[in-house]
Order: sequence, then C-alpha cells, then structure tokens
Amino acid sequence: MEVTVKIAEELRLTAEEFELIKQKLGRTPNFTELCAFSGMWSEHCSYKNSIKWLKTLPRDGGRMLVAAGEENAGLMDMGNGFGVVFKIESHNHPSAIEPFQGAATGVGGIQRDIFTMGARPIASLNSLRFGNINDAKTKRLLSGVVKGIGHYGNCFGVPTVGGEIYFEECYHTNPLVNAMSVGIVKVGKTISATAEGLGNPVFFVGSATGKDGIGGASFASANITEDSAEDLPAVQVGDPFQEKKLLEACLEVIDTGAVVGMQDMGAAGIICSTAEMSAKGGVGMHIDLDKVPTRQKNMKAWELLLSESQERMLIVVEKGKEGAVLKVFEKWDLPCSEIGHVTGDGLLKFYMHGNLEAEIPAYELVLGGGAPQYTRDYKEPAYLQKVAAFDTNSIKDVTDLEATAEQIIQIPNIANKRWVTVQYDSTVGAANAGTNAPSDAAVVLAKGTGKALAMTTDCNGRYVFADPYKGAMIAVAEAARNIVCSGGDPIGVTNCLNFGNPYNPEVYYQFVKAVTGMGDACRKFNTPVTGGNVSFYNQHPEGAVYPTPTIGMVGIIDDMQYRMTLDFKNEGDAIILIGEQQNDIASSEYLHKLRGVEFSPAPHFDIDEEFAVQKFVSSLIHSKLISSAHDISEGGLAVTLLEKGFNRELGFDVAANTDLRKDAFWFGEAQSRVVVSCNQEQVEQIRQRAASANIPVTILGTVTGGYIKVNGESWNNTLSWKEKYNTAIENILNA
Repeated sequence: MEVTVKIAEELRLTAEEFELIKQKLGRTPNFTELCAFSGMWSEHCSYKNSIKWLKTLPRDGGRMLVAAGEENAGLMDMGNGFGVVFKIESHNHPSAIEPFQGAATGVGGIQRDIFTMGARPIASLNSLRFGNINDAKTKRLLSGVVKGIGHYGNCFGVPTVGGEIYFEECYHTNPLVNAMSVGIVKVGKTISATAEGLGNPVFFVGSATGKDGIGGASFASANITEDSAEDLPAVQVGDPFQEKKLLEACLEVIDTGAVVGMQDMGAAGIICSTAEMSAKGGVGMHIDLDKVPTRQKNMKAWELLLSESQERMLIVVEKGKEGAVLKVFEKWDLPCSEIGHVTGDGLLKFYMHGNLEAEIPAYELVLGGGAPQYTRDYKEPAYLQKVAAFDTNSIKDVTDLEATAEQIIQIPNIANKRWVTVQYDSTVGAANAGTNAPSDAAVVLAKGTGKALAMTTDCNGRYVFADPYKGAMIAVAEAARNIVCSGGDPIGVTNCLNFGNPYNPEVYYQFVKAVTGMGDACRKFNTPVTGGNVSFYNQHPEGAVYPTPTIGMVGIIDDMQYRMTLDFKNEGDAIILIGEQQNDIASSEYLHKLRGVEFSPAPHFDIDEEFAVQKFVSSLIHSKLISSAHDISEGGLAVTLLEKGFNRELGFDVAANTDLRKDAFWFGEAQSRVVVSCNQEQVEQIRQRAASANIPVTILGTVTGGYIKVNGESWNNTLSWKEKYNTAIENILNA
C-alpha cells in the first residue's frame, strides 16, 4: 500500500505532521509505522496542544517523591515510610458511545496506573457530567455509566468512596466520565516505567489481545458526532476479575526482585508502552508481535500495536530471572509471554514471523521527545461580554424563602445522589473509616501506615465557564476546603482537564486561563500537581461543554482523633458561620436553575481570604473546639444547614440580621465559608480566636431536636426536608 497524506489525514494526522514524520524517519513511513505515529501523536497521548501550559503548573515541592509526569501516577510522602499514589483520567468519548464498558474500562485503566507502580489501590472516586436528567438519553447514559463503574469497582474489590455528579444541558452529547484511584506503597518499593539493561527480556502479561479498542487514543482526540457509534471498536471491553488477578500477580512479581520496569498498556496499547518505556530509559526494543497472546486469529501488525484491550502490562525483566516471573503468572493463571528484548540503539523494531514490520526511533514517538508541541492562538470568548453585563439588581429578591429552599433542595445538582452511590461498594476491603459518618471529603484508613487519607474530586464547570481563571482557582480551593473540613491536611493534586476543541481560539482561551488559575491556587495551598490527564474535543452540536478542570486532591489525617464530620451532633449546640456573607448570587444554582440566568460572573472568591479561613477551621479542629464542619457550596447556606441536619435528623433555629439580599444570604454561593457547630461553652473562645486571626464569624443560631425555624418562621421538620432531598432524583428517573 502506498502511504499518502490522504491516508495520514484519515488517521487523524495533519498534512504538516505527515511531512514531519517523513523528515524524522528520513523516508515515507509504511502503514504500520504511520498507525504508530497516529496513536502516539494523538492529542490523548502526546498532549501536543496542552503541554506548553501544563509545564507552567507547580510540579514539584511539598511532599512530592517523584516529579510530575515521571511515572504512571503521582507519588507523595505520607510519612511513616509510606507513599500515597494517585491519579485521575477521563474516559469521556468511550462512555458517550458505550456507557457501561466506557466507564468500566475507565475505572480499570486508572487502577492499573496505580498498581503498575507497585502500590495497592485502596480507594476509587469519580467525577461525572451528564445532560438534562429528564431526557431519555441522559437517563440511559447515567444508568450505563453508573452500572459500569459499580460493576468494575465492586468486582475488582476497591471501594468507591467519593465523587460528584452534575447535570447541565451542555453535556448532553458528550458526558464526562473521570475516574480517580488512590493507593499506598512503602517508600523505596515503587517500580518505574523504564526499560533498562541491554538484552533484558521484555514480557507481555495479562489478558490476550483482541481488536477491541483499536484506535482508541485517536478516537478520544476527535469530536463526538451522530456517526461516532460507528467507532464502537474503539471502545474497550473490561474484565474486573482478570484485573484483580493481574493486580495480585504484579505486586507479587515485584517482590521477586526480577522486575526492572513495568507499564500498563493503556491508550495506544503496545506501541505506547514500548515507546514510553524505551524513550525513558534511552534504549530500544526488539519485539516479535507474533508472540503476543491474541484472542482473534490473523491480527495484523498495526492492529496488535494499537489494540487497547484491557488488563495488560509490559514488563522488562532482569536477564536470568525469567523463571521467577513465569512462575508467578502461571500461579495466577494469566498469559505471560516473552515477546522481545531491550536493545541499545533507541529503535523500536517490530517483527511478525521474522519480517520487520516497523522500525521507529522511540524518542520520536513520545511526549517530551519528537512528538509535536503546538502554541495555539486564543482569544477571549464573546459570551464573556454577557457575563460582565449581568446586573444583580435585575433579579427581584425572593419573597418566600421556604418555597425557594424547597425547590433548591430538589435540583439534581444538589439533591441526594443515593440512587448512584448505593450501586457502589464503599466498604469492600474494610478500608472506609466510618461510612455512616458523612464528611466533606472521603476518609479512608491507610492500613499499616497509622494514618488516614482524605480525598475528593471537585469542579463546578459553570464557575469556570463564567471566569476560567477564577473558576479553576475555586475548584482547587473547594477541594482543599473539603479536605480541611474533614480534618485533613491537603498535600497534592491530580487533574483531569476536560475542554472542547483546542483549535477553537475561544475554547483554548478557557484552557489557558483555567490552567493558569489552577497553578496559582496550587502554589498558594502548597498542593503541587502530580500529574493527570487532558481531554479535549468534548463538544455538543452548539459548541463546547463547560470547561471542566476536575481537581482530584488527597490529604493526610495523621491522627484519626482529628477526623471531622459535617453533621450536627447535639441539640442545643451553637451554629457558627466562619467567613463573610456576600451580597452575591452570581453563578448560583438558584440564579441558573430557578431564575433561568445563563450568564453571570463566578461567585465571590478571594484566595487570601480562602487560605485564612481554611487555616482557621483547621486550627479549631485540632484544638477540638468544634464538633462539625461543612463548607458552603452549591445551594448556599440554606442547603448547608439542611445537609448538616439530615444524618441525625436534627434541626436548627437560625436568623439573619443583615442588610444583604435574602437570596444572596441564604442561596448565594460565595466561597470561603464554613458552617461549624460546637457546645455553647466554646462559643466565646471561638469568637476570641477569630478576632485574633481577623476572621469574620457569625452566630447563626442553635441546633434543635428536629424542627426547623428560620427568621422566627417554622419550616416544618428535618425529616420532611430529608425526604424531598432523598427522593428528588429517583422521582425523575422513575417518571
């Protein structure tokens, strides 16, 4: 077959990239080689349109044990001789086409990134976005994605402990499915994704290779359209029981001391793992593709290179120790084949039945090597003029607080997501500490370390849409605030940057400003970015989805006596607002969903104010001056108070002595506010400490035995509100 620019473009390479490939090889590539470049130079693998800006993020410092991007996942110091390994990635496009397998394999893939490094996964989280929940398509996608996440996680045996779900029209065509995994490892026991040692054998281990997932990396680097269902082979098929065996086998084989380097075969499959491991070690590989175990007969070389079949690893083994490796994988009844060896020439040479099918310099394929890096033009989106033109005074203030609160508590973005969470096993492995004690972040015991981990995923895409810089800062700040309110010390971030088409200058503006805001916030909170994922081309027929830079954050709880929960504890306790109320309804659920305003600024946020509030809340927790802490987020103060009462079915008697708008006071989403409760004897001490720290505090009222009173008016009891909160989503799904 004559390889032409037309064929290159059909493989989603540009004409300029085709010329660059010919220049790097000194010749025209054959079809197999072109396929390899197509996968490796896809947006999904090369980050060619984002790497320039990703390099501006804080990628070292703090508790970092390896620099960002050096390994499959981030590694940070927990203390006591242990490290925490964590990462988040997207599986958006596959989930849009085949929601069950798309989401399931997203969960499987992120777990492999963790145990490839020698860490044992102990918790999973997710961040999901769908269209209008009343739409039949959304219900189908939601059902499939949730079942896929639950199926894979539950069978694999790692608890799903946290996450978030938003429903917005812009995600109708292109849902977002971001999966995060967290694991622990003894410091010094990690394995690098590096190939070293001339003559060292290269092993393929795990499931046999099939045609599922071929071209998945390039598929994830294009817009979703009505015709995308034809790309179904680009959706992988997962087997969680096979992955469980692979996990145990990989951790066991590491203990043999025979492993030099290991990497999972994720996006772009064999070509990716061989290229990245070789380039990192400055070596090459001789690979016999006919030795790769297959599920289907007569697979071609390019199909073997690009297949993204799941539950597979590439392992470089110390020569002479092959027997130890084979023994372990035989014990776990997993395919294990020696498919090649390490060479010293930097070339990847792929053979089939003795014939050389492809010869490519490993360095030229990879991110940070020969893969192109672009500087895209960007300009401020026109819609931001509408955002700037918003006038709060154009919105009439609420007249019936109770009726408005009743509507807000049933908005799908706010209502209880128990229809989803009951499908996830949050206790498998007995890792989750106090499942029935709710907190702003998930808290998981890290067995053997003497510590616990607090973890969360956070991003409000509408805030980022309104102000990409400030909205991304808020995502980082809220993640940190959730960990602080749970008694933890935030230590690091992994991100999943979900945006539209990067060739659209207005979309690229959102990306640049969001990355800049994220970086500034991470520097303020000393939470370096350990790694993550960029997902472009998330579009709907009218344009891009909301820019959604999801933040996965991990914190340390050194002593579980300082674990903090969000719920009211005792009747008669004082309710205190920490932070300052603002006359602000911008980008709130109230303004958007109930008043129908699409364009308004991001809510009030000042990073220095936020940092001070978090430090103050942490000091109260560690001084044991409060018994609950819950931050104010979607739905405002009213929702925060109600959520604090639900767990123990306690109520509150509160009043607002303020000149602020009523809707702003009760439903505004200004940042940097936390509601705490304490016994009455501790109120004065908290006041004094707040005055010394120059932190605004307001005594809102007291915890009641179950009735709710606001500004002297009865709002019935907590149980009636809890019923509305719990059943809102189920009522929609069952309609």
